[in-house]
Amino acid sequence: MARERSGPPVEAVTLAGMPRFSLDSLEQPIVQAPLAGGASTPALAAAVSEAGGLGFLATGYKTPAAVRSELEELRRRTERPFGVNLFVPSVATADPDAVDRYARGLRAEAQRYGAELGTPRHDDDAWNDKLALAEEARVAVASFTFGCPAAEVVGRLRAAGAAVWVTVTTAAEARAGAAAGADALVVQGVEAGGHRGSFDDAAPGDVGLLVLLQLARAAVETPLVAAGGIATGAAIAAVLTAGASAAQLGTALMLTPESGTSAPHRAALRADADTALTRAFSGRTARGIVNRFLREHSGDAPAAYPELHHLTAPVRAAARERGDADALNLWAGQAFGLSREEAAGELVRRLGAEARAALAEAAARFG
Repeated sequence: MARERSGPPVEAVTLAGMPRFSLDSLEQPIVQAPLAGGASTPALAAAVSEAGGLGFLATGYKTPAAVRSELEELRRRTERPFGVNLFVPSVATADPDAVDRYARGLRAEAQRYGAELGTPRHDDDAWNDKLALAEEARVAVASFTFGCPAAEVVGRLRAAGAAVWVTVTTAAEARAGAAAGADALVVQGVEAGGHRGSFDDAAPGDVGLLVLLQLARAAVETPLVAAGGIATGAAIAAVLTAGASAAQLGTALMLTPESGTSAPHRAALRADADTALTRAFSGRTARGIVNRFLREHSGDAPAAYPELHHLTAPVRAAARERGDADALNLWAGQAFGLSREEAAGELVRRLGAEARAALAEAAARFG
């Protein structure tokens, strides 16, 4: 079908007259996934940006003061563009009785690790404060997960000089993101590690990346960033030919020395195992390496985010301190077995070179 451009036109410059960040400006068409929950560090974001890609800082689960401190550190490490990621807050819809039943089922887990279960609560992850920080910091890109920000929010950030990206998992979400004025859409296939970026966790997108890229490309003209199971130069080449302007890598960067990935999580990434989707750790659908906690509790976990995140956080922290991966959220994409222990900058440059070689080899087949 014919592609339609939804929403307001994208200005080439900010209101201050400065050029807005464009994916075409990247030396390497590689974007670092935000990696909220521990792996995100200023060192990782700086290394990716310095290598010609686009680094990201996750703001999720952090206090505004911690985000400000990390932004300051990142500015000291690089003068190149980088982005920040924010969680779009959701309306509280969790069933208190279901959450209470799940909590009762986790009491033995808490005892096993000598921890107290956390208090389930709904919050907006300091949404307004973090929006204000993103405006103040004049970051190159502000990306959003778990929903589409209102057009007014998009306008505020773009007026502050930021390009705005929205994570989508269906063609309908892509149309909504374009209509809100997004400068780019992060198209997340079901292969991706970590939380699904879906607008509605009751119906998370479950489409593979290459199929989703085609559907999104047919639906909108907004630039696309491909995410999900990308770990090689050939995979980068594949998504570029399928219509993406860049590839977003997350799990592939989690074994780099700059990443904040914990020791037990690193060990799990080196092992041979399966991944699965689960709500057991946070109450929101996410992909992780299968471990005991995931196997035993996925069937009982209600859709209750961030209530379950707060409930299980102390148990996960205690397990992490012990080095026990059996009760950790081992977020990882389906291609995690291809991850390498390599400096982030070297990895970005190597994958960029491999992608160019793969594109040239593919083009030669038509010669």
